[in-house]
Amino acid sequence: MRSEKEMLELILGVARADERIRAVCQNGSRTNPHARKDLFCDYDIVYIVRETRPFYTDPHWIDRFGQRLYLQRPEEIDRGLGLDVDFDRSYGWLIQLADGNRLDLHVQTADAADPQQDGLCLILLDKDSLFPSAPAPTDAAYWVKQPTQAQFRACCSEFWWCLNNIAKGLWRRDLLYAHAMFYRTCHPQLLKLLSWRVGFERGFTLSVGKSCKYLQDFLPAPLWERLCRTYFHSDLAQLWESVDAACLLSHETALYLQAQSGLVYDAEEAEASHAFFRHVRTLPQDAQSIF
Repeated sequence: MRSEKEMLELILGVARADERIRAVCQNGSRTNPHARKDLFCDYDIVYIVRETRPFYTDPHWIDRFGQRLYLQRPEEIDRGLGLDVDFDRSYGWLIQLADGNRLDLHVQTADAADPQQDGLCLILLDKDSLFPSAPAPTDAAYWVKQPTQAQFRACCSEFWWCLNNIAKGLWRRDLLYAHAMFYRTCHPQLLKLLSWRVGFERGFTLSVGKSCKYLQDFLPAPLWERLCRTYFHSDLAQLWESVDAACLLSHETALYLQAQSGLVYDAEEAEASHAFFRHVRTLPQDAQSIF
C-alpha cells in the first residue's frame, strides 16, 4: 500500500506535469485537524482545470493513479437518474485502488469550485494564485450547534410521535418495517439529543463526526454502553428491548438538556408515548382491540 507521501507526490506530480490542471485542493478527513487518521482515510482531491471535457471523455486518463479494483462515476449515475448535472463544470471518479488506497477525484472549472465550502480545503498547488488567501482547514462548520427551543421541541416530538409506528411494526412482526421506522425517525433524534448533550458540556466547539461516529469519545462509558444497546438484533424480544432502551435514554437526555439549558421538554407527552409503546408490547397476537 502506497504511503501518504507517495500518494501526494503522485497526485501533485500529475498536476505539475499537466498544464490543463491549474490548482489542486484536498478535502475531507486528511485535512481535518481533529479527525482520526488511519489506513482507510480517503484522498479527497479536486483538480481545478481549464476544461473538464478532455478529462471525462478520456477513458484512460485515470490509469496513471495505479491499478484499480473498481470505481464509480457519480455524475454519470446522477444523469442516468434524470438529475440535473453539468459535466462541463464538475466531474468525478471514486476509485478503489488495488493497493488499498481510495482516491475520490474530481475535476472542476475555477468558476464551479468553492474550496472553502466546508472549511476543510487545503490548497496543495495553485499555479495561477486562484486562492491567494485560503485559510487553514478547520472543522468548525461541523461543530454541534446549540439548539433553539423550536429545534429541541421538533426533535423530541419526532421521537415520541413516531414511536407508535415502531410499536405497530413490532406487534405485527413486520421487522423490516419496524427497523426502517426506528432508524429513519426515532433513532436519529436520540443521536441528536446526545450530540446536544456533548455540546452543552463542551461549549459547542467540537464535531461528533459523520454519522456521530465520535460520540464514543465524548460520552461517559455507561451512556455509551446504553446507546449501544439501542441497536437492533434479529430476535423479536431483543428488538422490543432495544427500542425501550432508546426511549429511556432519550427521555433522560431530554430532561438533562432541560435542566442544563432552560429548554422546555414535554415530559408528559413522552411518558404517554412510552406507556403506549409498552402497552402494545403486552398485547396478545389475537387481540381485537388496542385498549
